[in-house]
Amino acid sequence: MEESQRQKKIGSVLQQDLVEVLQGAATNGGLRGILISVSKVKVTVDLSVAKVYLSIFPNDKAKELLDGIRSNTPLIRHELSQRTKNQLRRMPNLEFFIDDSLEYIDKINKSLKGEENPIKDPTILDKRKKS
Repeated sequence: MEESQRQKKIGSVLQQDLVEVLQGAATNGGLRGILISVSKVKVTVDLSVAKVYLSIFPNDKAKELLDGIRSNTPLIRHELSQRTKNQLRRMPNLEFFIDDSLEYIDKINKSLKGEENPIKDPTILDKRKKS
């Protein structure tokens, strides 16, 4: 089912503000050399839940940072509601996920170049998990 214009609009507003909130929190928290980008925000039809997909560089710290972000979800939601109070009546609940699409594309490129052969070693291209 395709997203409505309202869902897309709310998703883009949340995406822009989330980038500022998360990057600001990372730099204020003393995290140097870490890049957090919000690659996608999908809002449910009833506008009650926003699924936020994050790309975190470097990848080895992604799980640790995601756990920290999830534990601070109420604070992030409050900060977002302050920023968007003139645009949104109710702030959707936020659910954070890691966006592994760049890593998956990199694995496919390596296999196409012949560096890694998924036919000989089927564990190279593991199936993607739906989230």
